[in-house]
Amino acid sequence: MKQQRFSGLFETESCTYTYLLADTDTKEAVIIDPVLETIDRDLKLIKELGLNLTVAVNTHCHADHITSTGRMKQRVAGLKSAISKFSGASADIHLKEGDKITFGRRFLSVRETPGHTNGCITLVTGDESMAFTGDALLIRGCGRTDFQQGCAKKLYQSIHKKIFTLPEECLIYPAHDYLGQTVSTVGEERKFNPRLTKSIEGFVDIMNNLNLSSPKKMGIAVPANLVCGVHDV
Repeated sequence: MKQQRFSGLFETESCTYTYLLADTDTKEAVIIDPVLETIDRDLKLIKELGLNLTVAVNTHCHADHITSTGRMKQRVAGLKSAISKFSGASADIHLKEGDKITFGRRFLSVRETPGHTNGCITLVTGDESMAFTGDALLIRGCGRTDFQQGCAKKLYQSIHKKIFTLPEECLIYPAHDYLGQTVSTVGEERKFNPRLTKSIEGFVDIMNNLNLSSPKKMGIAVPANLVCGVHDV
C-alpha cells in the first residue's frame, strides 16, 4: 500500500512553515515554501530520510523572507523550482490552474488563489485531504492585501471558490502562523474564521483598515525571490 511521508518545518524569524511531502515507496519528494535560513536543516532531513527531492515550489513570491529554492538547486542534482506563472518570478516550472506536481505516484494539484498577490496558489493533495494555502488562507486569518498586487475582493473570492469548496475535513496548512497554531480544517475556517465569515463588503472593510507595517525584509526579499532566491539562478 502506498504511503506518504509528511513533515511540517518552522522558521522562527518570519514564522514560516515549510512542508516536505514524499512518496515512501519511490522516495520522491517535494518541498513547499523553503526558507534560506533553514536550508541546511531541511537538506539534512531529506538526506537522513533517503529522499530524492524533485521539486521545490513556492506558493507565491514572498515579501517577508528569501526562498531557498535557488540555493537548493545548486546543492541537489536534478531539482526543479516551481511557482505560479502569474508571480512574475523566474523558475523551471511555471504553474497554472489544474497543473499537477507529481512525486512518485502521488501529486499536488494547483488551484489559483490570488488576492494576497497575483501569483498565489494553493496546493491540494490528490485525495483532497490536505491543502497548502500559502498566504491566502491562514488559521483564523488570511494574507494581507495592501501591497504586491493585493486585492481584498479577489482574495475573498479565491478562498470561498477555491478553498472553501474542498471537503470540510480537508486539513489546512498555511505558509505562516504567528500564534503557534499548526493546522486547521476547511470546515473550521468556514465556520470560525473571523474575517471570512463576514460578507464580502465586511471583509473588504476589515482588510482596508488593518494598518500594518511593511515586512522588515520586503526590500530585499521581493527582488531576490523574483530570481528564485539568488541573483545567479
